[in-house]
Amino acid sequence: MGEDGLRSDSDNFGFDSVSAQFAHKSMANVPDGVPRVLLLLSGKRKCGKDFLADALLQRLGTDRAQIVRISEPIKRHWAEAMGLDLAALLSDGAYKERYRRQMIEWSDGRRQEDYGVFCRAACATIDRPICIVSDVRRRTDVRYFREAYGPETRLRTVRIEASEQVRHGRGWQFQAGVDDVQSECDLDGYAGWDLVLTNERPDGVGELLDRLVQLVEC
Repeated sequence: MGEDGLRSDSDNFGFDSVSAQFAHKSMANVPDGVPRVLLLLSGKRKCGKDFLADALLQRLGTDRAQIVRISEPIKRHWAEAMGLDLAALLSDGAYKERYRRQMIEWSDGRRQEDYGVFCRAACATIDRPICIVSDVRRRTDVRYFREAYGPETRLRTVRIEASEQVRHGRGWQFQAGVDDVQSECDLDGYAGWDLVLTNERPDGVGELLDRLVQLVEC
């Protein structure tokens, strides 16, 4: 246990248990639920991924669409292991930022063993024809979805961008070990996006949602 009350990197705190938890899902790379459309959203912190995902869900309707977050099984395990507030970890508030670096380091270790472990766990909840994955951060995330879902699913990839100045205005501050590591930078040079959106103007959200709906429906 470190001086800040957090467990150090040498503490296991359930590494074995999380591997066992997802082991039965690692036998096959094909998920149980097969949506008609998978919309993968990617972007830097405070670019507005979660905001646009929530707004798009409202536009599409919860009867046929849902949001899946790759980080959800990570945060759930972290909350259970550390006695943290899961709802606060899942929110877009300051609470999760206290633990972000530790969660990144822990989850990267699990991905070294199985790059699709958290994608697979998150997708176990899919039960709607349209699935919005709101936190794609790594090339291996995109790889998992391309490999795991066959021609029955239309895969659409979206990059959401905003300038550092705009993100600063939304509360972003550079943090070493968070903003300069793979979870934030791995997709910076990716060129395979179906759509790139600039999310900087509050009065432009409606237009962005129109373009996302068009991408989903086409």
